[in-house]
Amino acid sequence: MNWIAFGASAVTAICALIGTYLSNKKTTALIEYRLKMLEDKVGRHNSLESRIVNLENDIRWLKNEMKAS
Repeated sequence: MNWIAFGASAVTAICALIGTYLSNKKTTALIEYRLKMLEDKVGRHNSLESRIVNLENDIRWLKNEMKAS
């Protein structure tokens, strides 16, 4: 068995595993960041939706008050 070829193969495999790990770690961090940004946007949207419902109810109440007077 050629030990030099075996050693070179082992070093190559270790480098490939390290590269894959670092790449996956970076990708995972990016996905987590984007997911957090999306959650923030959804939270703002939900807040806006509830505020609009309250405004619609206030407008409906004002219209009824104007009709009554």
